[in-house]
Amino acid sequence: MKLSPLLASLLAAFVLTGAALPVSAAQQVAVNQEARADAMRQHADYIREHYSKFEYRIPARDGKALFTSVYVPNDASAKKTYPILLVRTPYSVAPYGADNYKTNLGPTAEYEKEGFIFVFQDVRGTNMSEGEFVNMRPHLDVKKTSADIDESSDTYDSIDWLIKHLPHNNGKVGQWGISYPGFYTSAGAIDSHPALKAVSPQAPIADWFRGDDMHRNGAFNLQMAFGFFNSFGQPRPQPTDKRNWKEFNYGTPDGYQFFLELGSVANANDKYFKNGIPFWNEIVAHPDYDQFWQSRNLLPHLKNIKAAVLTVGGWYDTEDLYGPLQTYRAIEKQNPGIQNTLVIGPWTHGGWTRSDGDKVGDTSFGFKTVHNYQPVELAFFKHHLKSGENPALPEAWMFETGANRWRGFDAWPPKESKEQALYFHANGKLSFTAPAANESGFDEYISDPAKPVPYTTEILNGWSKQYVAADQRFASRRPDVLTWQTEVLDKDVTLAGPLNADLFVSVTGTDADFVVKLIDVSPADAKDGPILRGNQQTLVRGEPFRARFRDGFETPKAFTPNAVTKVAFNINDVLHTFQRGHRIMVQVQSSWFPFIDRNPQTFVPNIYAAKDSDFVKATHRVYHSSNQASALRVKVLPALGE
Repeated sequence: MKLSPLLASLLAAFVLTGAALPVSAAQQVAVNQEARADAMRQHADYIREHYSKFEYRIPARDGKALFTSVYVPNDASAKKTYPILLVRTPYSVAPYGADNYKTNLGPTAEYEKEGFIFVFQDVRGTNMSEGEFVNMRPHLDVKKTSADIDESSDTYDSIDWLIKHLPHNNGKVGQWGISYPGFYTSAGAIDSHPALKAVSPQAPIADWFRGDDMHRNGAFNLQMAFGFFNSFGQPRPQPTDKRNWKEFNYGTPDGYQFFLELGSVANANDKYFKNGIPFWNEIVAHPDYDQFWQSRNLLPHLKNIKAAVLTVGGWYDTEDLYGPLQTYRAIEKQNPGIQNTLVIGPWTHGGWTRSDGDKVGDTSFGFKTVHNYQPVELAFFKHHLKSGENPALPEAWMFETGANRWRGFDAWPPKESKEQALYFHANGKLSFTAPAANESGFDEYISDPAKPVPYTTEILNGWSKQYVAADQRFASRRPDVLTWQTEVLDKDVTLAGPLNADLFVSVTGTDADFVVKLIDVSPADAKDGPILRGNQQTLVRGEPFRARFRDGFETPKAFTPNAVTKVAFNINDVLHTFQRGHRIMVQVQSSWFPFIDRNPQTFVPNIYAAKDSDFVKATHRVYHSSNQASALRVKVLPALGE
């Protein structure tokens, strides 16, 4: 092993003195960085020494060629065959050229040591593959001719070619991918090729309107979509091995101020994009859940899956938590009898391969959680592709935040969890007891689009990865955020499963958004080592809802000013324990900026075409009487013996 100059000099000094050296924080960071760099170099060297790379153009059924890079173990032979592990991606299989090697082939370095034939494919219309790229290409349940293609058929055709043409494969294929490649993994499992034995959609996109990436319950993720589509999916007339990713010049590190000065979403084209970003134009042309978005919902099509499925997600994924939860549910419902396992850990987007999984933001989990997961994932593929030992996974293997432990369940949500509701009461009280017959009242706030509630205190242009576990006191101290909390808990309370908001509201405008946040409040004297966390309000889950869709995402509807209206919506699942001595808190607000674009609060047919003059102040009321009982509906997991 060749050491870096920094590591070598420190080691030499240690040897000469025979004593531990005082190392500054800066030196320690530098040593850690050098150590990681050395490990990466060794990893890259191992791949270069043990694998041979080949490049192919695989014909799909309509004649388009899909560019594919293949890395084969050097000891592969007729007597030593290997399974294929496939990744299909819109983000490039670079580096291109038979002598240019990737520095990572599997989710972890253990995959290269174990040995697979690693295959990477540019999906149709991206980089070096022929054809037209279509974002979240709609699935075709019926294919009448060879011209009827989708991501399922492209995967089938690719696997069929690989099995027949790659020497020394053992006839078994696995597929995996994170985020967009997770979508392609889900799509590849539909009507799957007989050789496809194991799939792992990880943070898979499922529905870009109801829950993943670009929208949350119909509310537009302005910050993410603006930054992403500035570069992604641009027209590419001919196959190219050049990466054409452009960073947008915001002119300031202050994303909140940038998007506030942008004004209406309608101004993005006038000021910056000049109608030159095709998918941005599609977004603003389709503000409702019409056929454009419905056709891009993969969930109803997740059928005829024969492979074993390991769906993976992260509780702190700011992009795709809806996807893995709903993908698991759809596969479970539509493919009875197959192995279908859900794993959700305490991770941000892709954090199960890109981090140690020991912390997110202010929240620490006490240990490197990926060390529990990664060997199990490898065992899953070894079992189904190499006849390795069965890892005997439970139906759902979930990390319980708050208690910081892994739990196995035979169903998700757990069968033993009980429906309850956290009801809002006067004076900011939250309780599992419904309002009494004589209770009445409401709380109100002025929602001002000119001063929207920020979703994070961070100063950044790209979307935050840490806000999902951040202290919410910055929000609860604002007059346009309502707060309810329980008394101090005298025993642990574990919530396990989906959340549902039932709000009774009135607004003085004709449109509104509502954001509901579930929060864990620490005891007044709480400490985390030297860090004081007294009364900290740690976000557990938050979800916005564009309330014009209260009667269905397909049918936007204006509010009648001052009329009490029920607004009910789904919030992604949790598995969280509020420990004895803590409090449970719920916050309600009407903006979450610039993660979510501002609602003008004047009903217009297309919010993305709203004029700056449509943005008006409005007074919003949330009611908590016996017959208008606003609440957060939850599933409570009983303690042992209850």
